[in-house]
Amino acid sequence: MTKITLPSGVGISLQIDGKEDGPWLVLSNSVATTHRMWDPQMEMLTRKYRVLRYDARGHGGSDAPLPPYSFDDLVADAVGLMDHFEMRNPSFMGLSLGGMTGLGLALSYPGRLAKLVCCDARADTTPAFIQDWDDRVNLVREKGLVAILQNTIARWLSADFRANNSATVAAIESMILSTSIAGFEGCAAALKELDYLPFLERIAVPTLFVVGSEDRGASPGVMRAMANCVGGARLEIVEGSAHLSNLDNPAGFAEAVAEFLQLG
Repeated sequence: MTKITLPSGVGISLQIDGKEDGPWLVLSNSVATTHRMWDPQMEMLTRKYRVLRYDARGHGGSDAPLPPYSFDDLVADAVGLMDHFEMRNPSFMGLSLGGMTGLGLALSYPGRLAKLVCCDARADTTPAFIQDWDDRVNLVREKGLVAILQNTIARWLSADFRANNSATVAAIESMILSTSIAGFEGCAAALKELDYLPFLERIAVPTLFVVGSEDRGASPGVMRAMANCVGGARLEIVEGSAHLSNLDNPAGFAEAVAEFLQLG
């Protein structure tokens, strides 16, 4: 692991793997996980790409500034990493918070990305979505991340996966519990202000949307509507998986992204 301090003063923890002469691919994590959420994909991705995985601010080994955060902050962190490593047109893949960060990148920095894979994400809010985040933040402030642990795992992973993959479930629980309260609250504030949907038609970078068939937050219907807004975009559905589609069904996820990322 390496940690660099961005121009904003925020330290971001990251790991680089793969072909030194390969094209860059940046991976961005969801709320309450770390770069390790991408472990199942690394063997596949590093055969072609030089992969940079980072912990979003407030997560893992990265600094946790006082909340609130905005998507402008999260996008600036990603751009800061791209600039630091002098990346020319990297591809970007993010899930949930990371996928939304990718949308912000494509909108605010047209021409910087070669490809975008946006997984299990939304592009706007609803009153119920905002209230749900308010409720979770209040619980975490009062009782810590353990107060939302089991409900989060139930939303993120299918019942079959939870029953048959105890070691992976334990690793994900550890990621959740290691998230700082400031980081959780900061990213929740960004999510509550999410407003990319009216602007998705401006995205010009080749884009793939991916969603688990059982995702209740960023549902297939929500993501199909998003894909319909982006010219030339496709939607791939990972069957049997919930919100963390890359962990819940790694084989299905690999099939969903392989052609787009030219992994054959």
